[in-house]
Amino acid sequence: MPGIRNGSDGERELQERYGTQDRAERFYSDQVRNRLNTHMIDFIRRMDMAFIATSDKHGECDCSFRAGQPGFLHVIDEATVAYPEYRGNGVMASLGNVLENPHVGILMIDFVQDLIGLHINGTARIVDDRLMRRCVPGLPPNERGRVPERWVVVDIEEAYIHCRKHIPHLVPARREARQWGTDNIRAKGGDFFHAKEEAHAALAEY
Repeated sequence: MPGIRNGSDGERELQERYGTQDRAERFYSDQVRNRLNTHMIDFIRRMDMAFIATSDKHGECDCSFRAGQPGFLHVIDEATVAYPEYRGNGVMASLGNVLENPHVGILMIDFVQDLIGLHINGTARIVDDRLMRRCVPGLPPNERGRVPERWVVVDIEEAYIHCRKHIPHLVPARREARQWGTDNIRAKGGDFFHAKEEAHAALAEY
């Protein structure tokens, strides 16, 4: 299929070194696509979480978690998806990386029903919410007072399966009283890993 990268230089070098070229070629040919098919679109529309991988211009990496109602990651067309960005801790690590380096990776995993995953790799850009809503029909409505500040729009370069053999089967538990958009420290997790406590202790010693 034209337009598919079929592996980085590093992939190709290691495939040759370890003798996996034939298996890799079968995977590229059978599973890697440069746009979404109908089965992938159906899968995305029922997913309620995703892992987003980005890196800055120096290659320093970050992986972040995004979640929402099923379909929060919006399929614009077979070659384009978008996900909302809400008010957060103000660091903007993922968006800052996108500003420097537009290449992103998205991984969605169904831990509940089909125990399968979908990778999407592509090129991202940041779009203001008001502009998105003027230009893209069918975006999910705002919910529970959560208003996206902006969207990350991803032009798809690769879409391919993540195999199920090591995906655990999880059973979702009902979670009451989610505090969407809160600035309450305790509701956000507080100092769960004691990083703040350690930083203050170090300052006191200094």
